[in-house]
Amino acid sequence: MRSGTKVAIAGGVFVVVAGGVGYGGYNLWQGLNGGSGGGVSAASSEERRSGPVTEDEVTATAKDFLAAWAGGESERAGQLTNNPVEAGPVVAGFAEGAKVSAAEITPGAPVGPKVPFTVKATVTYEGQAKPWTYTSELTVVRGLSTGRPLVDWKPAVIHPRLTKGATLRTGPAKTGAIQAVDRKGVELTAEKYPSLGPVLAQLREKYAARTGGEPGVETWIESETENVPAITLATHVKGRPGRLETTIDAAAQAAAERSVKQYEQASVVAVQPSTGEIRAVANNPATGFNAAFEGKQAPGSTLKILTAAMLLEKGLVTADGPAPCPQEARYYTRTFHNLDNFALGTVPFKRSFAKSCNTAFIKLIDDVDDDSALGKEARDVFGIGLDWKTGVVTADGSVPEETQGAAAEQYIGQGTVQMNALNIASITATAKYGTFKQPFLVSKELDGRTFAQASRSLPESVSSQLRAMMRAAATGEGTAAKAMASVGGAKGAKTGSAEVDGQATSNSWFSGYSDDLAAAAVVQSGGHGGDAAGTVVANVLRAG
Repeated sequence: MRSGTKVAIAGGVFVVVAGGVGYGGYNLWQGLNGGSGGGVSAASSEERRSGPVTEDEVTATAKDFLAAWAGGESERAGQLTNNPVEAGPVVAGFAEGAKVSAAEITPGAPVGPKVPFTVKATVTYEGQAKPWTYTSELTVVRGLSTGRPLVDWKPAVIHPRLTKGATLRTGPAKTGAIQAVDRKGVELTAEKYPSLGPVLAQLREKYAARTGGEPGVETWIESETENVPAITLATHVKGRPGRLETTIDAAAQAAAERSVKQYEQASVVAVQPSTGEIRAVANNPATGFNAAFEGKQAPGSTLKILTAAMLLEKGLVTADGPAPCPQEARYYTRTFHNLDNFALGTVPFKRSFAKSCNTAFIKLIDDVDDDSALGKEARDVFGIGLDWKTGVVTADGSVPEETQGAAAEQYIGQGTVQMNALNIASITATAKYGTFKQPFLVSKELDGRTFAQASRSLPESVSSQLRAMMRAAATGEGTAAKAMASVGGAKGAKTGSAEVDGQATSNSWFSGYSDDLAAAAVVQSGGHGGDAAGTVVANVLRAG
């Protein structure tokens, strides 16, 4: 043990207090296992066990690992995992990269093979010591070849936001701090609005220098991938933040955050149709991948907004004109049905849209005479795939060129169409306003970037019919009526359900607008669009 370092065990707490920067080493293996090396977590080959780990094995293995980690014994901590080659260096990086000079790790009560714990660390940089506290958990499994109970290795054991290849760092922040505010000057923080965490990190990386912010001292996660923003975990010495104005509306953002928390996996985005300003973006889970902006999946029948616009523009149908809605419709080798095989007969196309009749759309494909027409409409009118420069990273939607049956799938938002909540919110905003306005989070004047522009607007006759169809879906017997009942103003909506990779329950999609606010949401495995995603959108529209 290094001079000046004290180590103690008390009530399950492993405490290492170093007299200077760096850990003191102390081998708690012998202390926990009577010095024989034959304790629960070090079963000999002759005593090799099988089957699920026992409660005693979970407790002893967790204590062994946490003690080795707290004691700065990275190699030994690695050997107590099922992947020592990767684990050892990451444990070492906790002290070396993050500049942790002392650590107190307190395990909680095991829940099956999982053990939660609290880390109270002291970070020392240039003579200044600062506290850093957080929680994580580990899972104990049985080694496949040895039968020993071992910690199932994941970098998230060391910190819940740490991923493979990423490293912990402490030092002067790479970029200056920012004080992001909403459109009314309300401060936006990741603590108050968790979904904005990844967004604020990107905005800081890109715009801090332009706002005059000065860096402080922080602990962060550094990605191994170039151009991926660092994830700040703790600020030890505050820098001077530069003020950054965003288009977010704090009230709509708060509603979005609350709404997505109702579901295990959900995303929502709100956009102002007349300007393209993004008013809210939320995901659950809130950290990590920003599915609302960067996701790519089939959006189901919400894409019928775009398809209907194309059919109206081509003069193949009118909102009040007759269109057949049979139980099934065939296009080349593909046969399409409606939900529960319903049929409406020949009814106004507006009613087929409101009831989300798949076959009414498929029956009109023969008259289009161009399998690439939907993709052209998406790009030329709705701005899909035009390299949006929102201020952060986004996936801007895709309707790939297809033929025959694969093209028909796209008409109802299935097959190879790729969208996210931002894309569908923008499509809905364009339907409401009649002209595509590229979504954005910060003003283009801040950095001189150029916004994407669609080559043409919807003709007013088409735009008015499309709004009438969306209003029919949001009222009366429309599939979106229940969800939109509490939403006031001039409103319209469209439901959607999308089956991806043969999943048992479809993804729930919903888009709608009220006056000058449009929103779209997706709930993974949420079922019918009006049942899950519809409530999320309605909550955001009411708040905005």
